[in-house]
Amino acid sequence: VQLQASGGGLVQAGGSLRLSCAASGRTFSRYVVGWFRQAPGKEREFVAAITRSGDSTYYADSVKGQFTISRDNAKNTVYLQMNSLKPEDTAVYYCAARFTLATDPNLYNNWGQGTLVTVSS
Repeated sequence: VQLQASGGGLVQAGGSLRLSCAASGRTFSRYVVGWFRQAPGKEREFVAAITRSGDSTYYADSVKGQFTISRDNAKNTVYLQMNSLKPEDTAVYYCAARFTLATDPNLYNNWGQGTLVTVSS
């Protein structure tokens, strides 16, 4: 599956953004999809993941209650709604897919190209 992330941009602290991860192919619903982020000088970290049917979601503690992951398999798209953004949320956000759930980015081998989110104070 090929993935393309979009929706990043510059936003003031407290603002919101919705990222999209669009996938190609007819088998999108077979994949678990995760969102990850990488800030300058830091390692890539898990943000959120959603199961194939969308019935279960998982979040990093740092974004629980702030971010919401969802998916629309009919549109081959996974979303990340980000609210109450903080400067520390500034990073390049990536989506990735694999057949089973994982929070370790090293276990994913299908990645989108990333979209930059910058939160100004």
